[in-house]
Amino acid sequence: MRTVYRDDHEHFREQARRFLEREVIPFHDQWEKDGLVPKEVWRKAGREGLLNTMLPEPYGQGGDFGHSAVLLEEITRAGASGLGFSLHSDIVAPYIFRYGTDEQKERWLPRMSRGELIGAIAMTEPGTGSDLKSVRAHARREGDEYVINGQKTFITNGYNSEIVVVVCKTDPQAGAKGVSLIVVEEGTPGFSKGRKLEKIGLHAQDTAELFFDNVRVPVGNRLGEEGKGFAYLMHELAQERLIIALRAATSIETMLEQTLQYTRERKAFGQPIFDYQNTRFKLAEARAEVEMVRVFVDHCLALHLKRELTPVQAAMAKLTSTEAQGRLLDAFLQMHGGYGYMAEYGIGRAWIDARVMRIYGGTSEIMKEIIARTL
Repeated sequence: MRTVYRDDHEHFREQARRFLEREVIPFHDQWEKDGLVPKEVWRKAGREGLLNTMLPEPYGQGGDFGHSAVLLEEITRAGASGLGFSLHSDIVAPYIFRYGTDEQKERWLPRMSRGELIGAIAMTEPGTGSDLKSVRAHARREGDEYVINGQKTFITNGYNSEIVVVVCKTDPQAGAKGVSLIVVEEGTPGFSKGRKLEKIGLHAQDTAELFFDNVRVPVGNRLGEEGKGFAYLMHELAQERLIIALRAATSIETMLEQTLQYTRERKAFGQPIFDYQNTRFKLAEARAEVEMVRVFVDHCLALHLKRELTPVQAAMAKLTSTEAQGRLLDAFLQMHGGYGYMAEYGIGRAWIDARVMRIYGGTSEIMKEIIARTL
């Protein structure tokens, strides 16, 4: 009985579901082995209006974040963890839309909407994770160009990336006030990609190192004002954390339903596992917690649709949903017994894919620090 979505959101849900059933689900196991989603899938998604859903035409599909959330939920329910559509459409593209010039928006966003440019954002470095004001990649101004040097790691969509928003220092002595956002396009001399990183989960989602060796780009590739990059990042992180919370809530719901079905069918000592009180009580606790998580995440989504979600509320949503996801998926896997550890069962993949949710977008410890500052 969710009330956060309108009829047009639910119609879009059906469109997304059909695309996933036809173009993604039958092939995702192979993409897990390949460590990559083919670029043609991105092109097809663009042709079917599934990219840049929240941006106005001609930069996107003319929807709002509700459409983005619906697509994210359906991707999560399908177990299609390799699709980096949300990062492309709901994180990278909005930076260009909100802080870019008209010329920048016209140059990049329609092509991103069509799936012709796959977007990534390069924040994390080998020695810098959540502390973004301490990035070491730097961009030196030389006339009408920036010369970028540095290294980034753990970059989602990195291997497929055709356009990258690079977080770098334009004034290394200014701390947070020296951070800027500069766009680098694939093929720019000095910009190279390392190997696809081997992760313990999210195998189909390409993750790579990026290298910048005297990369020269026009000053016109900078998003917004020089030195304002850190402020831009902080402003947009609330949406990124809400995205993670939406994924976590949907993952728990999906895996709970699968576990209910499994425990009713699987027998031990002559009766279904579900009939044992320990199983029923654990599932009852999970159902109650899932409902609590969903209500709060939907509340945050409703606030965000009105542009009223605060960074603290987003941190609360991410913290509570991902911590619950970690606990509950572990319990669901236990109920599957040995089969839970087999790759062909969805719970095993979901369990291991979920572990990173408490790390990226700001660790649980960072979320607690953000919340603690308000006490």
